[in-house]
Amino acid sequence: MYLSKLRIRVSALPLALVLLSSCAKKDAGIQPGPDFQKRVQEALILAKPGAVIELPEGRHEMTTTLSLSVENVTIRGKGIDKTILSFKDQKTGSAGMLVTAGGFTLEDLAIEDSKGDALKINGATGVTIRRVRTEWTGGPKATNGSYGLYPVQCKNVLIEDSVAIGASDAGIYVGQSKNIIVRRNRAEYNVAGIEIENSQEADVYQNTSTNNTGGLLVFNLPDLPVKDGRNARVFENKVFNNNTQNFAPKGNLVAKVPAGTGLIIMATNHIDVYKNTIKDNATANVSVVSYLTTGNPINDAGYYPFTDEIYIHDNAISGGGDNPEGRIGKDLAPVLGKPLPGILYDGVVDPKKPSAQICAQNNSEAVFVNYDAGNRFKHIARNASMNNCALPPLNAVAGFGGN
Repeated sequence: MYLSKLRIRVSALPLALVLLSSCAKKDAGIQPGPDFQKRVQEALILAKPGAVIELPEGRHEMTTTLSLSVENVTIRGKGIDKTILSFKDQKTGSAGMLVTAGGFTLEDLAIEDSKGDALKINGATGVTIRRVRTEWTGGPKATNGSYGLYPVQCKNVLIEDSVAIGASDAGIYVGQSKNIIVRRNRAEYNVAGIEIENSQEADVYQNTSTNNTGGLLVFNLPDLPVKDGRNARVFENKVFNNNTQNFAPKGNLVAKVPAGTGLIIMATNHIDVYKNTIKDNATANVSVVSYLTTGNPINDAGYYPFTDEIYIHDNAISGGGDNPEGRIGKDLAPVLGKPLPGILYDGVVDPKKPSAQICAQNNSEAVFVNYDAGNRFKHIARNASMNNCALPPLNAVAGFGGN
């Protein structure tokens, strides 16, 4: 009996050692210290697929970009305001963190004051950003980095419960990507709060975008490798008081966004906007426009600049339009009067089509106006019957993200 028990105990030892060894490989805790940055970068280089790299509580001074190219790695801090990677004295590189691998998760930490983009993820399948804060702590400045959370050319992107503050372009930006969920985030004091650009299949919901120049933008741009962005559901968001003066560097397209912009939908199609609260954006609460409205030349033969199949319904839209800036203020206010109506549509359609399907229903007391920009406002229509229409609902983004 004793020998039998002994054999069981001895035979169990190798299994226990295997389990301990496996845990050690997956969980690499990094302790504070003078060479903290070096040890973090070494851990990112030496990481094996499946590794979990734990970062400690505290403010950690970083002087160069952190980079990761290993698949299926998780980087985890101790909290959105507890583990802080500060790039205030960054000397080399531009991004705070640059990731070129899929299956990537970043959670429970902050990236502050990077020279360029705070977190850029390029060409990855499977991206999770959870409880992450990006911030430029000196307030809105043209010298701030362009983007806070910045996945580009990615697939299966989840950004949730995160905060983006102070970006000189966009706080939360998903570009040229597919299968996207952006939910329960807060974007504040950026030029653009949240942008979905040249992307397909996006659910953007339960976010708060306030005190930006522009709150939420869904659009397509020319001269990019990935085109034909479409199919976005924008719902249950709060987009209000986006009246911060534009501080983007001159020459950027986003520098043309006037302060006081709530939601812009531009040069895209199949966009469903519902159950949002959009209010007190001083230039325009909602704008639906063609890219032609920008006045920029189009040299991309494959680019489609028109907007079609947009359904704006069951939103609480109020206030705003009382102090319009930019071309909207200069051109539209004398024609439409102030405050400007809650939903503005430029009426610019593809000349090969008789009309576009731009539908609006049940948006509180907001007036929908087609201001006929292509004909210099000759045929302005308010709450026209052709726009009192409905479109079929879009499918939810499925297959990842959970609840």
